[in-house]
Amino acid sequence: MALARTWSVALVGIEGHLVEVEADLAQGIPGLAITGLPDASLQEARDRIRAAVANSRQAWPTSKKVTIGLSPASLPKRGSGFDIALAVAVLAADGVVPRAALEEVLLLGELGLDGSVRSISGVLPAVLAGFALGFSKVVVPLANLAEARLLPGVTAWGVSSLANLVALLQGDPVQELPLPSSAVATADAHAPDFLDVAGQPVGRTACEVAAAGGHNLLMTGPPGCGKTLLAERMPGILPALTLEESLQVTAIHSVAGVLPKDFPLVSRPPFEAPHHGSTAASIIGGGSGIARPGAASLAHRGLLFLDEAPEFKAGVLDALRQPLESGVISIRRVGGTATYPARFALLLAANPCPCAKSESACTCTPERRRTYLARLSGPLLDRMDISIGLPAITRSEVTAERGLVDSSELMAARVAGARESAQLRLAGTPWRTNGDVPPTVLAQRWPIARSALVDAGRFLDDGMLTARGYGRVQRLAWTMADLDGRSSPSRGDVQLALSLRLGDLWTRRMSA
Repeated sequence: MALARTWSVALVGIEGHLVEVEADLAQGIPGLAITGLPDASLQEARDRIRAAVANSRQAWPTSKKVTIGLSPASLPKRGSGFDIALAVAVLAADGVVPRAALEEVLLLGELGLDGSVRSISGVLPAVLAGFALGFSKVVVPLANLAEARLLPGVTAWGVSSLANLVALLQGDPVQELPLPSSAVATADAHAPDFLDVAGQPVGRTACEVAAAGGHNLLMTGPPGCGKTLLAERMPGILPALTLEESLQVTAIHSVAGVLPKDFPLVSRPPFEAPHHGSTAASIIGGGSGIARPGAASLAHRGLLFLDEAPEFKAGVLDALRQPLESGVISIRRVGGTATYPARFALLLAANPCPCAKSESACTCTPERRRTYLARLSGPLLDRMDISIGLPAITRSEVTAERGLVDSSELMAARVAGARESAQLRLAGTPWRTNGDVPPTVLAQRWPIARSALVDAGRFLDDGMLTARGYGRVQRLAWTMADLDGRSSPSRGDVQLALSLRLGDLWTRRMSA
């Protein structure tokens, strides 16, 4: 009897689990069996690895009964990323590859019938999981090499074929490939700038506050008033991700299979803008077997923008309510539960009526307008920190602001300063922005003076603010103070927070 083992990783969501691959060659009826809860694509690996070994000029043990076991056996294993671990385990059991060369080495990759090693999804989270368990060496497809080398302390080799991998394990010298200079994306010098949006000072202020505190934002207004322009420019004023955030965001994109090959490290906050015809599975996550991440998770540590928000199905919008509070999405399937981070700022844009015509040309009745906006449920709207109405832009307003609009660069500097102040205050906690902090914790650890909350208390007593809204006003007030460099919010900060939270309700109440 000949026995050898290799190591690989099974992903459940973005959580990696170490898998021990054992190959046993014994006397008996020739054949190949794979045990340990493999899915259909992994069962098909029997034919792939046999053909790949033969086409790599290696002898397959045709006279032996080959049994491959994947442990732990209770863990579901899916996909073709185990192929090279299976093939190498068989070759090691047959004496082709020295067993000592396989110690503490992870093997990740799919095999083609010709013996080529093809790229796979989820390399970074697999490497992260292996590294946490003491595996500092990993073999990956050559196309995934830059992604595997993102983690400091890991020695990664990229192979283009099974023959190349066998030679590597047999001790042939391997030329180290440098990490491509384009492996880390830089800020786009041609990104849209807030200089392009004149005539909407309230909209620009709301976007800056939302970016500074990680707050949710709802913009309503007639077509052409600049809702989409404002939303598309928000990524340009967000600070770059930290290394820890970058690795987490990159891991999500890797599992989803949308990680760019040229820029494997996602260093800028993501911006997801799905079409209003998108399904709940595409937004929240889904698919057969273990659910894949949706747009909400792909927007982790960034922005999820839903343009024409009332046109989305009600179930899709309301499915966002839970991740807006918890920052995670857990999707249960028969095969297991996938949990993905989903700490994003939600941007909603809506026309005031379904006809989407200018106010002078609109023929919609008041009832029809109310019904249209009622597609955004009350519980969802209560989770929007900022809710503003944008007016139609006139030529005189554009002319009056010419040369007075701050650029995205200036706004980004103010946002960065506010984020730094918040991070100093939140040091030692799991939260990084004011929008992350639960209102109850905020009120206990960083209370605002009663005198500053007088107006917010009156709105709460009158029923114009819910308890959740009262807490969100306090989070907004802290962001105002951070933007202005104050150590605590003033009554003016709370009043500005109320105006951004309540919009027209604030104006009517204060003018009454």
